[in-house]
Amino acid sequence: MASILMKFLFPCPPNLLISAMSVVSLVSLVSSGFSEARGKHFQYSKFWNANSPVTNQIKLSGRNGMLLLYTPAFFAGLSSFWLLPDQDLRFLYLKSALTFHFFKRTLEVLFIHSYSGSMILVSLIPMSFNYFASTATMIYAQHVIQGYPEPSIDLTYPGIVLFLIGIGGNFYHHYLLSKLRSKNDKEYKIPKGGLFDLVICPHYLFEILGFWGVFFISQTLYSFIYAFGTTLYLMGRSYATRRWYLSKFEDFPKHVKALFPFVY
Repeated sequence: MASILMKFLFPCPPNLLISAMSVVSLVSLVSSGFSEARGKHFQYSKFWNANSPVTNQIKLSGRNGMLLLYTPAFFAGLSSFWLLPDQDLRFLYLKSALTFHFFKRTLEVLFIHSYSGSMILVSLIPMSFNYFASTATMIYAQHVIQGYPEPSIDLTYPGIVLFLIGIGGNFYHHYLLSKLRSKNDKEYKIPKGGLFDLVICPHYLFEILGFWGVFFISQTLYSFIYAFGTTLYLMGRSYATRRWYLSKFEDFPKHVKALFPFVY
């Protein structure tokens, strides 16, 4: 199995920072996914009532909280064009994909999503740092392997296609979610349209496809670990999402799966 995987990967550089971040990212994503599935959620979104009284906690509005999550990672990607110029084409594609991913998320926060609650600052800081550090590490790992032998199977251009499908599908389903409620409507509703008729979290499904597209573009071990860990995390979160809808809506269609149509 390992020998097959290595056909798709650059050789691993002897770099302590990348090795440490690989372990940290995998452990944190997998453990977070299991925590979500068990009902222990981060302090934001529909799963946690951020509007309930909490003593000695600084709160941000939902919009400002999500901006805090995504903008540092966006600037990490954007600054890489200045800090690490004149690299190969694969590296340019990777920097562009990661920067565009978080630019899209920032635009969605500003112009697409609607928010019904507040967010706890102390829970946002480590999540924001995780996005920032993971983005920076993915770019740095690509920088370190410059000059190394290319993988025997080149996935760059399939990766670009997969990334574009992922980011397009994710945006479309976020748009559908944004249309569920009017401006002053705070009630949750069962999403309809697109792949919502098959799974309750198609936006997560397309986010997973997007990060596997990033791995295909990059083909480093760290990008593989991050895509794998993100998949497990969003599997846990989608499971929790479906369980929440089942608990809140008696008419929730039982055939609608969590993440993968007809399967899970």
